[in-house]
Amino acid sequence: MSSPIKVGFIGLSAKGWASSALAPSLLQPSLQGKYDLVAVSTTSEASAKASAEKYGAQVGHQVKAYHGDSSHIAGDPNVDLVVVSVKAPLHKQVVLPVIEAKKDFFVEWPAGANLKETLEIAEAAKTHGVKSFVGLQGRISPVMKKVKELIDSGAIGTVRSSTFIGLGQRELKYWPPVVNAGNAYVMDKKNGATILRLSIGHQLDTLTFVLGDFSNINATATTIYPIATIVDTDGKPTGETLPAATPDHYSISGVLKSGALATIVWRAGYPSTKGRRTMLWEIDGEEGSIRLESDSLPYINMQNPTLYLNGAVVEVEGAETEVIGIVGAAWESYAKREKGQYATIDDAVKNQRLLDAVNRSLAEGKTIVL
Repeated sequence: MSSPIKVGFIGLSAKGWASSALAPSLLQPSLQGKYDLVAVSTTSEASAKASAEKYGAQVGHQVKAYHGDSSHIAGDPNVDLVVVSVKAPLHKQVVLPVIEAKKDFFVEWPAGANLKETLEIAEAAKTHGVKSFVGLQGRISPVMKKVKELIDSGAIGTVRSSTFIGLGQRELKYWPPVVNAGNAYVMDKKNGATILRLSIGHQLDTLTFVLGDFSNINATATTIYPIATIVDTDGKPTGETLPAATPDHYSISGVLKSGALATIVWRAGYPSTKGRRTMLWEIDGEEGSIRLESDSLPYINMQNPTLYLNGAVVEVEGAETEVIGIVGAAWESYAKREKGQYATIDDAVKNQRLLDAVNRSLAEGKTIVL
């Protein structure tokens, strides 16, 4: 049996995606023996110490505490893989010292605030010969594995079209017209945490992983909610408002290299109301159809929607584990070194190029040939 991958975790604080999903999925019993958390790093000495004590108790041994520059934890000779879970505008500055220390790395999607930064990270990884792993786990969730299996087996014949409709609900307080103060950074386009790059980027990765790449793409977008009211953790307005810097409604379509037509319609800001579905994805083949739907979240990287084949529910093993199982599947894939399954920095570059093509289509008002 091979030795566990020794993990150093940057950004593992008391709250956030790292503490609610990344760490719990990494430390679940099914991955014991495959990973070992040995170090954490946060912005302050106090938070780093608190995190190290908390997770040391969980893993049953001392966890080293680092704070400040990412080069400190990257320089630990006992660390094999550095996990970077910080906000998008900080990805590049945090991950580059890790790569320069010749450590393999995990970084959240979008792996940089824009295509230029993602390319810099990819070039550095190539130069220093390190392995990469990007948080685009939706592609190998239990449900999407089943969808790909059905399509590849010919269960619906040749795929002719794919139609996805998603809704980022108002209650999430992530997009206008209501934004939590902790998420206000998404309102600045240069931070790279827009609806297009975050929400749609995740979906485009899953779509192309399952159905193949686009040969051309065309996009239309509009802003329904031009102003965001900033609220505190209790949902009460702080008195601050911010202008929307990017659209909140997108319609993106194109022809895949297979010849199938693929469309994504993404909306944000509506309140959840009775009967309003947050996600519907229909994949039509010559001989049948696949449907995925959810009334809770539109994010395939965070939840397993209900799967139907020709109108009948398909039971999927592991679907009940939701986000922990989805992220856990990605950790499992990386531990097994399943190339072509878990996403790498090269996949992130490909997705960023596709999103740049969407923006070019919006700016130029035409179909972009890829």
